[in-house]
Amino acid sequence: MDAKRWIQLTVNGEEHEVYVEPRRRLLDVLREDLGLTGTKEGCGTGDCGACTVILDGRLVNACLVFAISANGKSVETVEGLATDHLHPIQEAFIQHGGLQCGICTPGFLMSAKHLLNSNPNPTLDEVRFGLAGNLCRCTGYTKIYEAVLAAAKNMREET
Repeated sequence: MDAKRWIQLTVNGEEHEVYVEPRRRLLDVLREDLGLTGTKEGCGTGDCGACTVILDGRLVNACLVFAISANGKSVETVEGLATDHLHPIQEAFIQHGGLQCGICTPGFLMSAKHLLNSNPNPTLDEVRFGLAGNLCRCTGYTKIYEAVLAAAKNMREET
């Protein structure tokens, strides 16, 4: 008996159908089946946040989500941030040096987007709390926090 199932999901606004085993992770479907390698696997246990995506408006670690549970849902990945130009959060990360090796960056960008969608004018403490699920071994966090605060300011000024 074939345990695989067809699932349908919308990733960055695009519809996809994927044939998956029930225990297959969303992270693997994104990277291997859909070719969206921006979402990284850091730890595989949900501790580092490198695989953070937005699933139906909620932040999730894609390494902990079974792909089958994303059936019929919408997923936003780091590839969906930039359209014709970089997203203001991406610009701010570049301008403020909020990235180095790049493994954690996609997760931080998605967590920052989620935070700024719900709180366009966060305090430093709110930024720290909003990014608490993401770990970085390179930057020391200060530049990341500065980047998110700058992005928030730029996004408010654009609207």
